[in-house]
Amino acid sequence: MKLRLDLGIYLRAIPLLAQHPSILALPILGAVGTLLIDQLARLTTDPLGGAGLGLWQYLEQLLVGFCFAGAILGASNVLRKRAGGFDAVWIELRAKTGAVLLAVMGFLFITYAAQYIGSMLFAGLGLPLELATMLFLIYTIPAAIIGGYPAQLALSASIHAVRKNLLAAIILAAVFVVTYVWIPPIIFAWLVGVLPIPSALYAFGPALISAIALAYLAFPFAAIYDDVSY
Repeated sequence: MKLRLDLGIYLRAIPLLAQHPSILALPILGAVGTLLIDQLARLTTDPLGGAGLGLWQYLEQLLVGFCFAGAILGASNVLRKRAGGFDAVWIELRAKTGAVLLAVMGFLFITYAAQYIGSMLFAGLGLPLELATMLFLIYTIPAAIIGGYPAQLALSASIHAVRKNLLAAIILAAVFVVTYVWIPPIIFAWLVGVLPIPSALYAFGPALISAIALAYLAFPFAAIYDDVSY
């Protein structure tokens, strides 16, 4: 079976997001939540010399993963010509909360374990093994929220989907890294240089840009998962 490689979704995602700004709601909510968690983490871990910081960071990742799942669901509804409004997305996301959170937890646990085992086996192997694991688990959240798979099956469904079209997964992973990891701090640094941004927004600015990046990425994640899974 010949699989389609739809690169156009990376361009179509921009006007789709502009036409359906409700997709931004959950990523922005996640951004606000991570800032609040950061404040709580400082209050509780600074007196302890940073002890327990990893737990707060784990909670942040769970929150971001949960909100990203909601954005992917909204994007999927838009692409399938279904109701993509916030209310419809929130109702379905709440019904799948357990499956989504367990899928995100499984993703985080396996990637952390891969990094740890790789580091134990050979110096310098931890990061490559972690990245390879992330690649094969890249569809875990779409499998949980769109496919309706429970956590363990969502992980397996992701591996199966990546094996069906490895190139599509590699491109998606590369776009994710560029869009979500690299571009937001560059854009914010540029904005700071050209606009009088209040210091109070220095923390929220990068988080907001990252939230917009997640909302954009929700469309290729939803579209490409549909292509490789059905």
